[in-house]
Amino acid sequence: MSSNPVAETVASLMPRAKAELTELVAFKSVADFDQFPRSESEGAARWVADALRAEGFEDVALLDTPDGTQSVYGHLPGPEGARTVLLYAHYDVQPPLDEAGWATAPFELTERDGRWYGRGAADCKGGVIMHLLALRALKATGGVPVHVKVVAEGSEEQGTGGLERYAEQHPELLRADAIVVGDSGNFRVGLPTVTTALRGMTMVRVQVDTLEGNLHSGQFGGAAPDALAALIRVLDSLRAEDGSTTVDGLAGGSSWEGLQYDEAQFRRDAKVLDGVELIGSGTVADRIWARPAVTVIGIDCPPVMGATPSVQASARALVSLRVPPGVDAAQATKLLQAHLESHTPWGARVRVEQVGQGQPFRADPTSPAYRAMADAMAVAYPGEEMQYAGQGGSIPLCNTLASLYPDAEILLIGLSEPEAQIHAVNESVSPQELERLSVTEALFLRNYAAG
Repeated sequence: MSSNPVAETVASLMPRAKAELTELVAFKSVADFDQFPRSESEGAARWVADALRAEGFEDVALLDTPDGTQSVYGHLPGPEGARTVLLYAHYDVQPPLDEAGWATAPFELTERDGRWYGRGAADCKGGVIMHLLALRALKATGGVPVHVKVVAEGSEEQGTGGLERYAEQHPELLRADAIVVGDSGNFRVGLPTVTTALRGMTMVRVQVDTLEGNLHSGQFGGAAPDALAALIRVLDSLRAEDGSTTVDGLAGGSSWEGLQYDEAQFRRDAKVLDGVELIGSGTVADRIWARPAVTVIGIDCPPVMGATPSVQASARALVSLRVPPGVDAAQATKLLQAHLESHTPWGARVRVEQVGQGQPFRADPTSPAYRAMADAMAVAYPGEEMQYAGQGGSIPLCNTLASLYPDAEILLIGLSEPEAQIHAVNESVSPQELERLSVTEALFLRNYAAG
């Protein structure tokens, strides 16, 4: 990175950033309070609020959102007449999954092979630290040239929509001229990337019932309808032979125009086992950024250990459907529900319940804020040109903000590049990316103020 005061300041702050990320990762802030204590999320929220107050933010508040979680808000006044920029991140995280699969404790930030490991290190507690680093660098090199609002969400990973509904109820709170969402990532380490499209999502719980109770498989098996077998059949109907998602009535042939994803590189990034085929058709970019994708993310059924020879009376699954830009998530939900009901075999009773939903998002990369970001990235990443990519994941708040503030320019950057392995075991963040993206954000704010 070429030498400049902002870059030098961020570099000097990296030891502090590591210490702070260590503190923040230590909170087991999973917003599923049936599995993790509410106090862990509340502790993380207080940590973020205290950090904002220490940086001179005003009106710092813990917002009690309608889904029973807390988002953190603060406002840092800038020069009179300056533009306003909203910086977003979230402090809640995914569960650690199989802790035995982690090389180190998931809630202890650990340095290994040049990366910092821990749940939330990249997604998205690292985003909170990125915002703090950028603002500190500006304060140390001439001041923050814009009004800054920061919001750190407390339930983004759950998809329960608390902050979206709170924003709709308090539309002035998050109003801004530009919005930087720090919850995406570069296409690869060292390649500066803004995300211009996000798939939306819907999540449903499907339950199949066939019997009043489990039956002996020797005495009744072969004629008694097995609920687990029925569930397996209906779930299998959601995919074509090549693995493409097939929900009746849902279009699935869109194409991605822009940065492409080399198939061999994708196999390496996804750690696909040798000899195992990728699923779907079209380019990799088509499949992960422009088309729907269904995933069965959980099934309730007897574990192998301790299982008895029984015909199952009831079975259920949690199904996620990623919805591409241009498709209404509510309509996709209706189509998914209708598909599951119509494909359930043997007259089995089926109940489909929606448990989460978020709309897809598409940004306008021709806006002035994107030019300011491109100039900032050119400094932070010498010799590299800013790329435009999609992201298969969902950030439902983006569409809400776009609806509430149609004139606001929305940019998505962040630390979740492929090596970060977000949502998986051994999640990590590249400290070099944290440093460069903090410089990027600081320079963006300066460029945007001058534009």
